[in-house]
Amino acid sequence: MTSVKHMKWWGWGVDGVGFHYEDKPGFAPFVLQAVGLDLLTAERAGEPAFADLKVPKSNATAAFTKTLAGIVGADNVSTDDMLRVIHTYGKSLRDLVRIRGNMIKRSPDVVVYPADEAEVQQVVDAAVAANAVIIPFGGGSNIASSLEPLPEEKRTIISLDLGRLRKVIDIDADSGLARIEAGAQGPDLEEQLNKQGWTIGHFPDSFTHSTVGGWVATRSSGMQSDKYGDIADIARGLRVVRPGGVLVLRPLPSTSSGPSVREMILGSEGRLGVITEVTVQVHRVPAKRDVYAYFFPNWKSGIAAMQEISESDAAPSITRISDARETGFSLATSKDRKGFDKFLAGTVLPGLMKSKGWTLEDICLSFIGYEGSVSHAKRQKKLVDAIVKKHGGMGVGTGPGILYDQKKFDTPYLRDFLLDMGAAGDVSETAAPWSKLVALHEAVYAAANKAYDEIGIKGWIMSHLSHSYHSGACLYFTFAFVFDKDPIGEYDRVKSAIQQAFVDNHGTISHHHGVGLEHAPWLEQDISVEGVKVMRGLVGAADPKKNFNPGKIFAD
Repeated sequence: MTSVKHMKWWGWGVDGVGFHYEDKPGFAPFVLQAVGLDLLTAERAGEPAFADLKVPKSNATAAFTKTLAGIVGADNVSTDDMLRVIHTYGKSLRDLVRIRGNMIKRSPDVVVYPADEAEVQQVVDAAVAANAVIIPFGGGSNIASSLEPLPEEKRTIISLDLGRLRKVIDIDADSGLARIEAGAQGPDLEEQLNKQGWTIGHFPDSFTHSTVGGWVATRSSGMQSDKYGDIADIARGLRVVRPGGVLVLRPLPSTSSGPSVREMILGSEGRLGVITEVTVQVHRVPAKRDVYAYFFPNWKSGIAAMQEISESDAAPSITRISDARETGFSLATSKDRKGFDKFLAGTVLPGLMKSKGWTLEDICLSFIGYEGSVSHAKRQKKLVDAIVKKHGGMGVGTGPGILYDQKKFDTPYLRDFLLDMGAAGDVSETAAPWSKLVALHEAVYAAANKAYDEIGIKGWIMSHLSHSYHSGACLYFTFAFVFDKDPIGEYDRVKSAIQQAFVDNHGTISHHHGVGLEHAPWLEQDISVEGVKVMRGLVGAADPKKNFNPGKIFAD
């Protein structure tokens, strides 16, 4: 059988790894206050048993499976129930609730692992000839329901797993461009680049289990986008397998060759073909990299500082600020300190805050990253320090930044932990102009809290700003509550309230998580009715028989 590794079927990451709060003394009291869940007395659910799962029967015929095996080899075609379940959903809260609750209405009928682009082409051609459905699969980390088959689909569904296509093919050192196979996951491709002194600079929350092809398909953004750009900026060339041939976009610095086909592929979620190769901008591994922490007296002053930093000559790799609620969460998830660190956190810092007239209910924690030569990083920090001071903030060194770096990819495990405790914990993100951010933040809080009140539950919401641009920034919201009687219904009500608040207050429905099925109801409000008509026309012309991931982004 294939060597491709997958996340566990019922949650994030690999077996044996998860979130633990026992070494974080502030976490249990925080959760009790936030959502009314007593972790010390709550009964934690055990790992679900796969044997209890009712998996829809595969309808792939023996003849069709044999055809696929003739292309990729018998070991790289499977109708195994476990593999089909792994390829059914992504990792959103709705996905995990359904999989744990034995709510699988439709699964892929067969999983196929091609070895190269030529095999992808043959699989695509065979699938289209048989009028089958193709759903491209990278790491399975999607949280917008971009991967699941439509329940009413009667045709054979292929999950086309790109996991064997994981090489950095070559690097054009003169141009700073690297050709990478689409199935390469973040750690693997970064390791291959680092060995030659390069980095892609793209580090989304899902980095450890997502792929470069998936990043392109969903218009991903990474934690260091302020310096390196979003994947839309990083991806310069593409190869996309379509029926009968390969769409090739050369890695040009710019072009005026009509409407951008590259932009059409970005965010297409498999609807226009199968991405097999991405040529990306890469950069030399920086000589210096530090992440500094800062505190601001309140959210508005912090937002103003982030805007001024984005407009300044400073070019940090990270500009991130948490609102007061998320700052409280960050402090609550810190491990128990000892010695001088404990004295500093428990005595010195509170004393300093008191002298400034700051309160724990208002302060906001910011992380700002500096990369480049030693002199360049020093100059960046000097410019930022002046802006921070102007807006009433203060620096607290690299200690918290080191901790941020260490745990930056661990957040998704918290979703599983809360589910084990009978609670929801999920995210939703948007982007808006600077002039709209504060009002948008307030409106989303109000919408979520209204939804909690209507359901009759105690809920929590928090936010941070990241991914700054000339005209605005991303706001990333996390919400949580203890389930009552209808987990999915309650989740949908809160998530819908948040999404509607986005579009009602000048935000987009998704900054970097894609559209999938979850965000599709708001697409017309986001890009206009005519915009959706154009999108439908494009997809309808490119895929008239709806063989490529039908139903995603907009209903067919």
